[in-house]
Amino acid sequence: MIVNLKRVIRAGSINFWRNSAVAMASIFVLTVTLLVIGSLILGSTYLNSTLEGIRSRVDISVTFKTDVNENAVLVLKEDLELLPEVREVSYASREQELAEFRERHQDNALLIQSLEEVGNPFGARLSILATDPAQYDSVERFLNNYDGGAEGAGGIIDQISFKKDIIDKLLALIDTGQKVGITLSALLVLMSILVTFNTISLTIYIAREEISVMRLVGADNSYIRGPFVIEGVIAGTIAALISIGLLYPVVIWIRNITAGVYGGVDLVSYYISHFGQLFLILLASGIILGVVSGFLAIGRYLKV
Repeated sequence: MIVNLKRVIRAGSINFWRNSAVAMASIFVLTVTLLVIGSLILGSTYLNSTLEGIRSRVDISVTFKTDVNENAVLVLKEDLELLPEVREVSYASREQELAEFRERHQDNALLIQSLEEVGNPFGARLSILATDPAQYDSVERFLNNYDGGAEGAGGIIDQISFKKDIIDKLLALIDTGQKVGITLSALLVLMSILVTFNTISLTIYIAREEISVMRLVGADNSYIRGPFVIEGVIAGTIAALISIGLLYPVVIWIRNITAGVYGGVDLVSYYISHFGQLFLILLASGIILGVVSGFLAIGRYLKV
């Protein structure tokens, strides 16, 4: 078995470098495919981090009436924190709301003077972050149906507000991004297999007489198929090395053009810190594509 394996590896290596033109074509096709796959991985990482940043800033704001007892607000806060849909609840008292308003409008002397005359017009406020944007409707229903005792929600809540249009767009963007990524990846893999299949088929067609001789002398299918599978492994490995190197200028370019965009992970830092993981993904993808293409291409010549 070991002797046969060595012979298969040696034959595959010799055939690969002997048919250099066909080999370069296979490497080019696989490199383009792996480069796009790597770009999709990095793009998905950037998009998810950006969406997570936006998600963390979208909340439900619950404003209470000015005459509400603070204990009633804190009871509602505790009830909200028990909900599985809620990730975090922040409380701001009337005094905090007034202080923040003063700080935001400290340059407006007329507005500050008006506050001195009317007193504190603000009620306490709760800011609610859901574990998932799709659950904000559920949290809103809970607030509308909440009964915190004798006063009830209708007696203490002045206003419930959240940016439903932004949340709906965010959910649609996440769903669309996932579908596009999966569809594009599937199409690229299929195209790569077909093109590499045709490229390797050319190599096998050139060696058809050699294959016939091997069949006549009693070589089994695995021995005949082996060298062409090795060629696929070599092509996939070289393509992975080239594509991982080409990804570095790509991430620098993406970082430069997205410098002013809100949120998003630094792709250069991500590339460096996850270099090993990215390379293994590309290497495995390249080898699998090369092996599958070679395996399928030689199949027709192994039929009795």
